[in-house]
Amino acid sequence: MSIEENLKKVHTQIPDNVRLVCVSKFHPNEAILDAYHAGERIFGESRVQELCEKQISLPSDIQWHFIGHLQTNKVKYIVPFVDMIHAVDSLKLLEEIDRQAGKVDRIVRCLLEVHIAREPSKFGFLPEQLEEILKGEEWKNFRHVQICGLMGMATYTDNQTQIRQEFRTLRLLFDQLKVSFFTQNENFRELSMGMSNDFQIAIEEGSTLIRLGTIIFGERDYPATT
Repeated sequence: MSIEENLKKVHTQIPDNVRLVCVSKFHPNEAILDAYHAGERIFGESRVQELCEKQISLPSDIQWHFIGHLQTNKVKYIVPFVDMIHAVDSLKLLEEIDRQAGKVDRIVRCLLEVHIAREPSKFGFLPEQLEEILKGEEWKNFRHVQICGLMGMATYTDNQTQIRQEFRTLRLLFDQLKVSFFTQNENFRELSMGMSNDFQIAIEEGSTLIRLGTIIFGERDYPATT
């Protein structure tokens, strides 16, 4: 099926309160434009150089979401235009985003990444670490970041019970943090969880942002490594 047909099928499975992030990493501009002309505006990238190259050459009304692990020394390249950074996994990174966004007089929307999977290779705060940081005062002084919610990745497994439990853990943490730290903050409302293999479970467990790539664009052409 075409990208447009894939998107039509996906949208029949997404309720109105859930937004789609089209994960376009490693896919060419032509594929992104196919999705764009089908009505999509939110695209997710995970490599800074690739994102910057695409941002320059593609329509200016695209909302770029950075969804990968972000190094502090590369923050400055994306803060002038990025719409949301999904995977903030340290206070140091949040501080650098605030600093660089201040230089260009922007407020950058961020999600705090939580490690919910049973895979040590994945990034993110442990729930108790995140709560400890939020109890502190440092993050409250940032003027150029807006904490909008949480992001997490479930274990890559066929065990749907485990996936559901991990997503539910993240949703319960979101609810807890909302009450404890963000009661008066209406911007704290996003829960980014769910990819091509598990997005339906994520939606059932409260996701507001799903990150889909393969189901829309097909398998990626990964760059060669040396």
